[in-house]
Amino acid sequence: MRTRAITGLIFVIVVLASIILNAYLFVGFFTVVSACCLYEYYRIAGDSQGRPNLLLGLVAGVIALGLYGACQLGMVSFSALLGMTPLALMVLIVPLYQKHSDKPFAGIAYTFLGLIYVIVPFALFVTLGFLSGAYHYPLPLGFMLILWGNDTGAYLVGRFLGKLLLFERISPKKTWEGLFGGIVLAFIVALVLSHYYPVLNVWQWIAMALLISVFGTFGDLVESMLKRSQQVKDSGAILPGHGGLLDRFDGLLLAAPMVLAMLKLFVYS
Repeated sequence: MRTRAITGLIFVIVVLASIILNAYLFVGFFTVVSACCLYEYYRIAGDSQGRPNLLLGLVAGVIALGLYGACQLGMVSFSALLGMTPLALMVLIVPLYQKHSDKPFAGIAYTFLGLIYVIVPFALFVTLGFLSGAYHYPLPLGFMLILWGNDTGAYLVGRFLGKLLLFERISPKKTWEGLFGGIVLAFIVALVLSHYYPVLNVWQWIAMALLISVFGTFGDLVESMLKRSQQVKDSGAILPGHGGLLDRFDGLLLAAPMVLAMLKLFVYS
């Protein structure tokens, strides 16, 4: 428990510092985090039916998110992303020269799915910091605080009051009581954020909290489904007492696209 608490505290400090200090650290940190999450996904997903091209996938993911971040920082134009085309084609071509797989397209599918499942959501999360043009940290900061609030509320309420199972087939510990506990604490965090960061009004912060709570929970369940199908307990061991980075950011993968869509459609349209 002590190791878990210390790891969690250090993790929170590092994430918050990367968001608050400056735009370059923000983009760089989440590029590294996305690469680690992608590696963990590839490590879990590969099996006898098909193995993703780990090296090509990681190189493509890091370059793609790095270039996207550089575009947001104004260092290069968005047309630079066209440089990803050869790497995408290589994912299709390289299996022609590999003889160890009877189902090469399963490996190709796993490789591309990793980029869609991990890299695209992280790119959309990075976009939250640049919605107003120049880098402004309240939205990505608020996103992470609400996500952590939801996870904390769900854990505490589910542990002490949880009885009705939410999705027993996928995650036998998640309960309906935990879900609503997470939503309540996420709303409280949103109310506090609306006071200190009026970049959104109170109802917009609450709408953001609702999306993060619902789709963050789905993100957790989707990752649990992946691990259960591959008979894996944790995505990794990089965080002592907490598992892997994919375990910590699984909620972001489904929540970030929904939050960005809401903000683009109704706030920054």
